[in-house]
Amino acid sequence: MIKRAKPTKNGQVKITFTVPADRISGGVSLVGDFNGWDPYAHPMQPKNDGTYQVTVTLPADRGICFRYLADGGLWFDDADADRHDQHGGYLDAAAAKQPRPEAAKAPVKTPVTRVPGKQPLVSPVPALATP
Repeated sequence: MIKRAKPTKNGQVKITFTVPADRISGGVSLVGDFNGWDPYAHPMQPKNDGTYQVTVTLPADRGICFRYLADGGLWFDDADADRHDQHGGYLDAAAAKQPRPEAAKAPVKTPVTRVPGKQPLVSPVPALATP
């Protein structure tokens, strides 16, 4: 799980990375291009809720590539990254998760009230003429 704070006035953003402890055994570190892929730079701390967590502060106008490195040399990615490729997950530091577009949501049905001998209160949308 990735949680991004709002960017500050000085152009920085705090990002908290969380990994469930049941996904790994032993320690885990956050590594990426922002820390030279150094597994000792950002070790994740175990929390009482059964997760590992670390917070980093990054420039809000910069994207990052990152992965997690667990004990035993196990590399894995975060499903909540903005996108993935063979190098790992990518994150736009300042971007918030966008809601689904309106077209992807279930359509809203407008009730049609019919009165005998009258037209419906909701008119059908006329078809568009094609050239």
